[in-house]
Amino acid sequence: MQKALIDDISPIADGVVALTLRGTGGPLAAWEPGAHIDLTLPNWLTRQYSLCGDPDGPDYRIAVRRERLSRGGSEYVHDHLRPGRTVQISLPRNTFPLVEAREHLFVAGGIGITPLLPMLNAAAASGSDVRLVHAGRSLPFAEELRREHGDRVRFERPDLPALAAELGPEAVVYCCGPEPMLAEAEEVFPAERLHVERFRPRTRTFAPNTAFEAVCARSGRTVPVEPGDTLLEALRIAGMPVASGCREGVCGSCELRYLDGEPDHRDEVGAAGGRLYPCVSRSLSDRLVLDL
Repeated sequence: MQKALIDDISPIADGVVALTLRGTGGPLAAWEPGAHIDLTLPNWLTRQYSLCGDPDGPDYRIAVRRERLSRGGSEYVHDHLRPGRTVQISLPRNTFPLVEAREHLFVAGGIGITPLLPMLNAAAASGSDVRLVHAGRSLPFAEELRREHGDRVRFERPDLPALAAELGPEAVVYCCGPEPMLAEAEEVFPAERLHVERFRPRTRTFAPNTAFEAVCARSGRTVPVEPGDTLLEALRIAGMPVASGCREGVCGSCELRYLDGEPDHRDEVGAAGGRLYPCVSRSLSDRLVLDL
């Protein structure tokens, strides 16, 4: 964890504020475009926010939209946080990294611009042919985008099939925004060239939960996981808590390595080989051996 001072809070669009966070005991940890942090609020809630400032700068910047049906996080940020307050934040994690390419297309919906903004800046600085289409009732960072990127940015509802038809053969696409936009992007763009980030899990149907055993290789413990429990919760009850954030399979903070067995991956992150997210993922085999 890191301790940070809220240096500034400023409105940047209707219902959206940007927070500048400064390290209190030295520089904040380095990060790369696409990274996010956990912000632990004084009301004990933890929320994840994409870093949307300059990776080479000394401070972090995040943007928070007031959610119409807030679960207490965005409401607290807007109504109670003020400059001068100290907060706890995690080290940056990046489950949405920028890949090098000759051409980048970025498609943002509303607050979905936050992970894409530093990506756009980095890709443009590398010499890539970049374009951004930004849509939504609220358009965070619109003036900054116009100033820095001019006509490479369009503020309009994206015609994804038309954009796909215009892409060069080596182009990659990054998309972040509401679920209907992401679902359409997954239908239109080739999977091997598309990168999406979700703030909420999709509604999906899985096979019924079954009981299994989590074998913790390093500790020698075997933890039963009942159908009504998550693997994350079963480990906590057994006295082996794992750090976690969203508990929805989106943020990646609870990542674990597994050594044997067949995981049932139910996350939205896309677990790399040998890894899973125990807040939502289970096991298709009777035993799942964890590096714990």
